Amino acid sequence: MSFEAAVARVTGRDVTSLRRVGGGDINDAYLAELAGGGRAFVKTRADAPAGEYEAEAAALRWLGEPGGVGVPGVLGASDALLALEWLEESGAGDEAALGRGLAIVHQAGAERFGGPAPLRIGRLTLPNDPLDDWAAFYAERRLRPLIGPARLSAAGTRAVEAVCERIHDLAGPPEPAARLHGDLWSGNVLWSGGRPYLIDPIAYGGHREVDLSMLQLFGSPGPRFFAAYEDIAPLAAGWQDRVSLYQLFPLLVHAALFGGGYAASVERAARKYAA
Repeated sequence: MSFEAAVARVTGRDVTSLRRVGGGDINDAYLAELAGGGRAFVKTRADAPAGEYEAEAAALRWLGEPGGVGVPGVLGASDALLALEWLEESGAGDEAALGRGLAIVHQAGAERFGGPAPLRIGRLTLPNDPLDDWAAFYAERRLRPLIGPARLSAAGTRAVEAVCERIHDLAGPPEPAARLHGDLWSGNVLWSGGRPYLIDPIAYGGHREVDLSMLQLFGSPGPRFFAAYEDIAPLAAGWQDRVSLYQLFPLLVHAALFGGGYAASVERAARKYAA
């Protein structure tokens, strides 16, 4: 089956043209023009594991359910590809809209910390079995499984292990499971028509400070974002002191996937909490 036919099969519409576009670090991306009008953003790659694109489609629908912030509509998914509503990018709009919308999504909640299937991030697969104890979940399902793949130094390994041992003292006051995007760096917020949309999620039930901390890892939203967020869902005391703690997870992921200086960044962040 040709790629055009595969796109037509999942969308239910013939494809009149298909061209490569930019879109992500690991997938090939295409703009598909569909018969009868309409366009689709299509992502694919040869080594995508079975179920990956269906999981992303389900994550987008789950994040979109509360109506707090936009997500691209899912046009179809298979083991070979994911077809989404095409969104024309615009300049960033009012960051307060993102703050309010993300708070609404987080407040929609999740049944427990975790999800129904292992978490896939690129070539990594992480345990995602649900727990009721967030601190234990963060240590055992997010940090410890990445120590080996991240290729840390001996000192870095000790620092992350020390954080895991102290995690119940570090994780902050208990909160119910929030509905997380899971990979919320600024590049996964797409602005279209001045409205924010969330893209490329790895959604699961977790602590909302994980999303907020990652959003500050590569740049940071301004005070209007946080003020609008807290108008809807005030944050627990000391949340600013936990930003580096919750950045440990994405830093470990980046160390495992990309190497470079990320292992040293993991060690610096972990040492803030290790003693």
